Amino acid sequence: MPALSPTMTAGNIGTWQKKAGDTIAPGDVLVEIETDKAQMDFEFQEDGVLAKILKEAGEKDVAVGNPIAVMVEEGADVAPFESFTLEDAGGEKAAPKDAPKEEAAESSEPADSGSQTSPSTLDKSASKAEPKSDSPPESQEAESSGGRLQTSLDREPNASPLAKAMALDKGVPLKAIKGTGPNGRITKQDIEKYQPPAGSAPAASGVTAAPSYEDVPASSMRKTIANRLVQSMNQNPHYFVSTTLSVTKLLKLRQALNASADGKYKLSVNDFLVKACAVACKKVPAVNSSWREIGGQTVIRQHNTVDVSVAVATPVGLMTPIVKGVDSLGLQSISAQIKDLGKRARDGKLKPEEYQGGTFTISNMGMNAAVERFTAVINPPQAGILAVGTTRKVAVPAEGEDGTGVEWDDQIVVTGSFDHKVVDGAVGGEWIRELKKVVENPLELML
Repeated sequence: MPALSPTMTAGNIGTWQKKAGDTIAPGDVLVEIETDKAQMDFEFQEDGVLAKILKEAGEKDVAVGNPIAVMVEEGADVAPFESFTLEDAGGEKAAPKDAPKEEAAESSEPADSGSQTSPSTLDKSASKAEPKSDSPPESQEAESSGGRLQTSLDREPNASPLAKAMALDKGVPLKAIKGTGPNGRITKQDIEKYQPPAGSAPAASGVTAAPSYEDVPASSMRKTIANRLVQSMNQNPHYFVSTTLSVTKLLKLRQALNASADGKYKLSVNDFLVKACAVACKKVPAVNSSWREIGGQTVIRQHNTVDVSVAVATPVGLMTPIVKGVDSLGLQSISAQIKDLGKRARDGKLKPEEYQGGTFTISNMGMNAAVERFTAVINPPQAGILAVGTTRKVAVPAEGEDGTGVEWDDQIVVTGSFDHKVVDGAVGGEWIRELKKVVENPLELML
């Protein structure tokens, strides 16, 4: 299992694009892999032949570095690998639940303590360490069968992926089932034949049934999103600044530009707002910064270019592909990049460098007419994010020939979330003022 992103510790196997016996050339897509960020194609970089697939499509949480297939040199006979198993390839290890800690790598026992579970006993099969004569009795209390330590995967019920899914759906405890498959493996038929113990039946027919629900396993991407948002809320002191933007002039400019485009482009309101965020970040560079820990020293990194992460809702969760160098791009280029990145994000085809990084984020829910305003969570290590609500018409006072009257103004409520470690309250307010100025005078975006 390759590491397709810096934070990836495990992946899910998607569709195999090659089968056993197929020849593979550099650049060929071998298999689709769901990382902690997206669904990606794994391109093989060597010549060879796929001799055996060890992890079938649909396998979940395969740790990075675990064997998933066997490759042999071109022209080699693949027949001997027909019965090759995962154990023949060295077995597999469980994916780490959290980032590894230094203390977790150390043994809880001295190497020569004499315990059957000490490192010297496990690592040296040819000789057995003798216990020290003066060792305290407590160090010899634990007895061992002499076998290897069980990993978390060994302790899990031996069940097929389909059986696990059925057991989860039907509420069947796997540990209560004796498998009838190879090596005691629990199969689909075992789940279908399972009968709960007689004592677990309801005592009376009139007892109210338990609430009905469905447990949906969290995807790798959903776990990553959850971890990053919890990290952001815990480590970044958020504060929020809101304002109302008049976009009547902006909408008229957008209409005029689209009418003269001859179908070459179609600008959206979001394209203008992305550009406006870049203009405001150049005028208030403290917002275009990030909090960093480098070599034991804490610094605030102020970025010279504005790379705007644009939040995109995908079937598997929120992605933030990056439009780089927005401060030096025109509206047409910004619009084209947002459309391309958005489509590939929804298709799960983004490259890691296209969604990792960025100096500022915009999250727009304006397409939902029910969302007037909302607040967004900062995307670390960035220091700011802009939340955009829907456009609404508001009656405002206007001077006319007959005196004071009213006219309809198109308005959007936006809310900036800022990291108080990096951006002071007055600075956040200044950024919002610059954003309001350029949005309400959109011709400045053309300069």
